[in-house]
Amino acid sequence: MHDCSDGGLAVAASEMAFSGGLGMDLFLSEVPYKAQNSRNDFILFSESNSRFIVEVDKKKQKTFEKIIKGITFGLIGCISKRKEFKVFGLDGKICLKADIHKLKEAWLKPLRW
Repeated sequence: MHDCSDGGLAVAASEMAFSGGLGMDLFLSEVPYKAQNSRNDFILFSESNSRFIVEVDKKKQKTFEKIIKGITFGLIGCISKRKEFKVFGLDGKICLKADIHKLKEAWLKPLRW
């Protein structure tokens, strides 16, 4: 589980992906987001202390959904053994595609002296 505060959904999801060394496919059309003029960048980078991404084993999905019944949620993506981080925009087309190792390197770069 990861909060969507610093950097929003894009940063939280990418950190989850590269910490496990796995790829991820995200579908922005499935993200619960209320705004009149939704845009890919708004959904990806809006920071919120009250939103979380939770990774759940597919075998436990129904049980998890029962537990959080009554709370707004969306099934927004899945992990992948491919080492790619892909985001499908509101129009269903890929709007972001990056190698997971390059993302991790970019994330680590400012931390190195």
